Amino acid sequence: MRTDFADLVAALDIGGTKIAGALVDDRGRLLARAQRPTPAREDGATVMGAVAAVIDELGGAAQWSRVRAVGIGSAGPVDASRGTVSPVNVPGWRDYPLVAEVARRVGGLPVVLVGDGVAMTAAEHWQGAARGRANALCMVVSTGVGGGLVLGGRLHPGPTGNAGHIGHISVDLDGDACPCGARGCVERIASGPNIARRALDAGWLPGPDGDRSAAAVAAAARAGDAVARASFDRAAQALAAGIAATATLVEIEVAVIGGGVAGAGEVLFAPLRERLRDYATLSFAAGVEVLPAELGSDAGLVGAAAAAAQELGLWAGREPGTA
Repeated sequence: MRTDFADLVAALDIGGTKIAGALVDDRGRLLARAQRPTPAREDGATVMGAVAAVIDELGGAAQWSRVRAVGIGSAGPVDASRGTVSPVNVPGWRDYPLVAEVARRVGGLPVVLVGDGVAMTAAEHWQGAARGRANALCMVVSTGVGGGLVLGGRLHPGPTGNAGHIGHISVDLDGDACPCGARGCVERIASGPNIARRALDAGWLPGPDGDRSAAAVAAAARAGDAVARASFDRAAQALAAGIAATATLVEIEVAVIGGGVAGAGEVLFAPLRERLRDYATLSFAAGVEVLPAELGSDAGLVGAAAAAAQELGLWAGREPGTA
């Protein structure tokens, strides 16, 4: 019989804008929260100070005594095998020993690190649009493009916690240089800033409010602006090519898409599904379903907890990440 004293996981969701934390139970409920802005332009110790402040606030919650582990979903690259992070948008952290620093502050509790795309995948598989699916790709399409995989009914983070990072599959072999060092990456074409950049370069004009974001481009596309629509069509093509490549490689059955760009709705999803038919042509890849994510801004926290619970075997009988 369930009691109100089940084990909890302390979850951290670390990005370039904010550091969020929560205590998560075996139903995916967030029982306590804390948050600080990320001092992304400061040195590594200052950034860690913000993380420590979140941990300290969570540690003051009445439920902290029930915490059995810490799960971290971080902007990447991450290296779970070494416990280090090197977020592109946090230059003060390069090969930063985040797992060791967090463990030192939580009394030696086990700490599990994954990339933020993998955390979102864990959340959507446990509580969201990929629930019950044995093989799935889940993606975050926002300022960047990240992702994660569920294979054989279980989260598959890979040795370093980065498996499924679809944003850096090259889909245009002679395309623009990507900050990662490759060319023509999905992220270079389909991320929000690149959708806006391409529309502006092609002659799209922002409205009177001067909003130059991908959301403004989406609004223009919905209103019939051909240039804005073409930029989203190009993003959809890149995403479709990446999803088809993934489906061909590991036979996924569903691709779940979240993040700010997914908020464009059918401006993105309609051409994506259409172009996916052009790329996923083999019989075992042709049936991939494309769905919007369901969990929103809490996905990183829920997923960080789920990833830790799966790896450590917590929450017996309700283990997240299994189908």
